[in-house]
Amino acid sequence: MRPAGYTAIIDMFGLDVIPHWHRSFVADSSQRRTEITESAVEEIYPNVYWPGNRWDRHLEFALRYDGMNLAILAAFFEKVREEDLVVYVRSKPTSKYARRIWFLYEFSTGKSLALDDVRQGNYIDLLDPREYYTAPARPSRRHRVNDNLTGNSQFCPLIRRTQALRDFERADLAGKTRRIVSAYPVALLRRALSYLYTKETKSSFEIEHITPTSNRVERFVAMLQLAEQQDFCTKAQLIALQNRIVDPRFADDGYRLSQNYVGETIAWQRERIHFVAPKPDDLPGLMEGMEDAHKRMTKGNIHPVIHTAAISYGFVFLHPFEDGNGRIHRFLIHNILALRGFTPEGLIFPVSAVMLKHPAEYDASLEAFSRPLLALVDYSLDEEGRMTVRNDTAKWYRYIDMTTQAEALFRFMEKTIDTELAEELAFLANYDRTKESIRAIVDMPDRMIDLFIRLCLLNNGRISASKRKDHFESLSDSEIERMEEVVHATYGSRNVMDE
Repeated sequence: MRPAGYTAIIDMFGLDVIPHWHRSFVADSSQRRTEITESAVEEIYPNVYWPGNRWDRHLEFALRYDGMNLAILAAFFEKVREEDLVVYVRSKPTSKYARRIWFLYEFSTGKSLALDDVRQGNYIDLLDPREYYTAPARPSRRHRVNDNLTGNSQFCPLIRRTQALRDFERADLAGKTRRIVSAYPVALLRRALSYLYTKETKSSFEIEHITPTSNRVERFVAMLQLAEQQDFCTKAQLIALQNRIVDPRFADDGYRLSQNYVGETIAWQRERIHFVAPKPDDLPGLMEGMEDAHKRMTKGNIHPVIHTAAISYGFVFLHPFEDGNGRIHRFLIHNILALRGFTPEGLIFPVSAVMLKHPAEYDASLEAFSRPLLALVDYSLDEEGRMTVRNDTAKWYRYIDMTTQAEALFRFMEKTIDTELAEELAFLANYDRTKESIRAIVDMPDRMIDLFIRLCLLNNGRISASKRKDHFESLSDSEIERMEEVVHATYGSRNVMDE
């Protein structure tokens, strides 16, 4: 089998890149087949597809069959000679592939090729909207190309319209949420909301193995309550947010000025690195690009979960602060979903609780980018743990394929709606009915009824002899038994408080 498309371009020019999700090969056969490996989809084409040995033919093959990969193209543009690109474009002045490559060269490098503007022909879309999530087109008259990318040259995530994402869109999770919520009274929803805010806060901290003080919990809850009121995807708001959720001694007054990374100490003076963040000099442009992408996706009405995945994961991959990046990443999920109208007004999805329950899946969504990236970063650590990155890494953070992250966020949202939200509302509704049934047996104060239910739930639906003596000695055996049966009828013999 002979490599074709991006795989061939990488070999021809010796490119160091994050592997593309789709790899093409041409075999001496007459059949086309697909093989799915752990790391990629491999497409094997019959011999008739062979594009030859020229880089331009393989580049056209890549755009046609492999799809768009801005990071690989950026690496290629650093190696190819400008005069060779000029010759190629001039040889095919009306070709849609030549015009896309020409546009992307100038988009990526900021340089202009020695070519006259295209004077005739129809405009072509840079990305196929049937295959990618796209922003409103910005016509480039020079190339007669509609730039429908979701970002600019400083930061531009790509998300493919996979079958999984199409299925999630059809599932209409926002509509499902509204149907679930509409079945409950407003008073119950208010009670649930207080619990969900606290649960989301504690879960977000616990993901990072942090036990927050009550004061830090209160501050984070207060920020979550503002999530549906303000757009936090600006530099000023992000800095203010970081200052409010971290220990005041580690508050930043701007984006970081030093190199940071995520790692763990595995032995004395040995550090295992999991993720290397962008160089501090690259941060201003990357963060400005992220803000622009956020605005473009808002204006373009891209699906809220797709939009949220691109920006929230983009933020944590850029890691602009010394501390608090993970919590802000998860906060932005709530912020964007609320602003885009995906979350019902006044409600919050405890998505961090689901991430905490499924750590392998959450880690996989982060490592889909961080793990292949690590092999490309040339870094060193001094004896005090200070990192120096020696090579140019910006392009890998600018042009991330975030399809994996979008699919993961949809799965987290689905689980959140089906379990954390639905079960919490059902629990509270059942709790209210249980209280009324107990009050019909013995008209006790609310505090005592709450205590009775809690003690039952902590002891498989029954009150222990010691707890009965301590708190309910005035009740008869018959009353206790009837009250226990009420709790048992609702919750069974499970230790619900541990679930």
